[in-house]
Amino acid sequence: MDFLPKGRLDAFADGVFAIVITLLVLDLAIPKVAENVMPALIQQWPVFLAYIISFAYVGSVWISHSSITALMKQETPHSYRLTLLMLFFVSLLPFTTKLMAFYLSHPPTIPELYGLDILSWWRTVNAIARSALSAPVTIYGLDLLAASVTLNAIMKSAIRTPDMLINESAKNELNALQRRQQFGVITIIATLICGFFLPVIAVTGYIIVSIIFFITPTISIAKARLGKNS
Repeated sequence: MDFLPKGRLDAFADGVFAIVITLLVLDLAIPKVAENVMPALIQQWPVFLAYIISFAYVGSVWISHSSITALMKQETPHSYRLTLLMLFFVSLLPFTTKLMAFYLSHPPTIPELYGLDILSWWRTVNAIARSALSAPVTIYGLDLLAASVTLNAIMKSAIRTPDMLINESAKNELNALQRRQQFGVITIIATLICGFFLPVIAVTGYIIVSIIFFITPTISIAKARLGKNS
């Protein structure tokens, strides 16, 4: 099997992650008001929320990818392509984040409760929310899912090619990291299903996903270090 150096790929990936995070923050606009700046900023809470979710997710993918490549001594053409595919989906996040934030910032008009019982009113509100928010929320979730799946594919590629790894114990560490990452993938799928029926609730799911992915690599690395020191 042909092997390739990993230095250039690592540098390229780090550059893409840095650019993506920079593009995310550019969507945080300054309110065009002369006074009452704080209320104007609070009105932009969907934009800030989408930024926080995406920043945490991109940061977690970068940590995970760094953890993976730290256990590798070389790459293969297959892992090169998988990494580029993962970066493709990560680089779409500024667009999908902006898309979701825009529609969260411009919610549909909610009908008055007058003349309707609470159950009928809730059904109407949910139908309106689904019509307006389901597509952008689902597109955002699909982007997270695609990036997460390709990240797992990179790990599988390394596990199945032991000659890529720095030592024999690296395979066990990658297996442990992959099991934790798979839980995040399952959470994204569950959130996507929820987002089709309750798109606003799905945003909460994306917050949970970002937290899971952000914490998981750190826990894995900490356990690996404790194992080496014991």
